[in-house]
Amino acid sequence: MYSLYNDIEMPLVFVLYDMQRFGIRVDKNELDDYSKVLTEKINVLEKEIYELAGEEFNINSPKQLGVILFEKMGMPNGKKTKSGYSTAADILDKLAPDYPIVKKILEYRQLAKLNSTYAVGLTAYIKEDGRIHGTFNQTITATGRISSTDPNLQNIPIRDSEGREIRRAFIPDDRCLFFSADYSQIELRIMADLSEDPNMIEAFTSGKDIHAATAAKIYKIPIEEVTPDMRRKAKTANFGIIYGISVFGLSDRLNIPRSEAKELINGYFETYPHIKEYMDKSIQIAREKGYVETISGRKRMLPDINSKNSIVRGYAERNAINAPIQGSAADIIKIAMIRIFERFEKNGLKARMILQVHDELNFSVPENEIEIVEYIVKEEMENAYQLKVPLIADSGIGKNWLEAH
Repeated sequence: MYSLYNDIEMPLVFVLYDMQRFGIRVDKNELDDYSKVLTEKINVLEKEIYELAGEEFNINSPKQLGVILFEKMGMPNGKKTKSGYSTAADILDKLAPDYPIVKKILEYRQLAKLNSTYAVGLTAYIKEDGRIHGTFNQTITATGRISSTDPNLQNIPIRDSEGREIRRAFIPDDRCLFFSADYSQIELRIMADLSEDPNMIEAFTSGKDIHAATAAKIYKIPIEEVTPDMRRKAKTANFGIIYGISVFGLSDRLNIPRSEAKELINGYFETYPHIKEYMDKSIQIAREKGYVETISGRKRMLPDINSKNSIVRGYAERNAINAPIQGSAADIIKIAMIRIFERFEKNGLKARMILQVHDELNFSVPENEIEIVEYIVKEEMENAYQLKVPLIADSGIGKNWLEAH
């Protein structure tokens, strides 16, 4: 493991130190304005929830909420515990399609969290220089991914429009642009490489849309006939199977019968037979050695792989499949970060790497350097490691993080 230490982790210390010291510029006024918008929306939802419930109550109290939903309104699936009914997200998600009040409660919770954690929460971390100087950790995650704390800048929402708005407050320096580059489906590409599955390798090397190509093979139809719904199911299977998703898990996530989920998984392994072999082999290696490795020799110890407890053992088996993939993706982006940092220094560029979010790198770039930076970043990201399929980095430029990504 010496080369992992010497060639990746040690040089990366200087890159992360520079990112922390430089920080990322945040527009406090933008956050304050957005907090007002969110507060307004929360107040409207509150009134609508009270109206549908027929009374006022504390929406943030699981106990009071449970009584309203399961006793007063008589909704099904009420699980009563010592402290009252469970109002966890997974229970409410199942009720939301049939009950408008539940849909509004979930929306209320989401906006309240956005407001308290980000719109209001992030302002506390802005220093006098107008920047957040977070901490990037190299030795916290089990897979080798970089993590971010004080505050966590890696979990700023991306999936919904309200969450994405937070990114508008992250801005580059004066006379600079925000530049963002991220790997396209890096974990699936690593899966193709490690499993050496010819069908998946062919889909990537020919530049096809991997999810549409997967759907076409599973449903045995030409790629042109794949519907958006088929593609969505194939996409969930593509990413879910990397994480060892079960038939039950897939049926739950896609909201489809278990029989259909089973057919989907079976069809997936028929399409990519080498992936099933890779998964079985990974578990076997972990059983024999007690660990699995990434492409650069990073070890993930799995002491529970032979546990007699099937739940504990199942968790270790899923990690045996996923850790080499997620860990290899972490290795690759770390190599890219070191090389980009060194190229910037060598070329005397003023551009700075300011944030890493797993497969994505973000930069503050003087306007006159944007072309050279885009060239360097893409070149180093796409050549950080030679897989059996091409690595692709997509990039964007804007006045803030939202516009760039």
